[in-house]
Amino acid sequence: MNTLLSSWHPRLVALASDQAGADGAHDTNHLHRVWRNATLLLDDYPEADALTVLAGCYLHDLVNLAKNDPERHLASRKAAQLAGLRLAALDFPADKLAAVAHTIESHSFSAGIAPLTIEAKIVQDADRLDALGAVGLARLFYTAGRMGTALAHANDPMALQRELDEKAYALDHIDTKLATLPGKMQTAAGRRLADGRLQALMAFRDNFIAEWAASPDAP
Repeated sequence: MNTLLSSWHPRLVALASDQAGADGAHDTNHLHRVWRNATLLLDDYPEADALTVLAGCYLHDLVNLAKNDPERHLASRKAAQLAGLRLAALDFPADKLAAVAHTIESHSFSAGIAPLTIEAKIVQDADRLDALGAVGLARLFYTAGRMGTALAHANDPMALQRELDEKAYALDHIDTKLATLPGKMQTAAGRRLADGRLQALMAFRDNFIAEWAASPDAP
């Protein structure tokens, strides 16, 4: 990590930690993992501005609303606005503020804002990588527990004879969203990493279904 990144890293961690809530799926450790994922992607894209990516990784959840919050789709825009104010107060390089804001507002799945810069693409991919693999599974079920969602449908966990419903069944979230993430990665490096993590995810899903007991009155 170069001198500029080393200088800003602890300040960005402190800023993010001050705003962190009680959501264990979006805590400071999540931000550390997103930055670690981003460093793997940066190796393939040396033209990207690493400081912009660093700031985007640590501040993308500065405003974090629950998945069932009616304003969930506005969270990334609110986070970008707040990040701009906080960074300006810290004398963050002014010429990078707009780029950082874009990485934050475009990272969100629900916001529907396309990432237009390589920095924004890296931050989006790095964040989505944390939804895959072993940690992604833990975050999935942690969030489902907080929302009161059942683990899986009692008699049809694979949704062979019903519509998928991730709001009712946590396992359905794998097929409705997580399995689609590799194909939505913005960078080739992100897709490679996502494909590997998806394999682990689907192996878990298969094992889960094999162990899942149907209800006593199942046909």
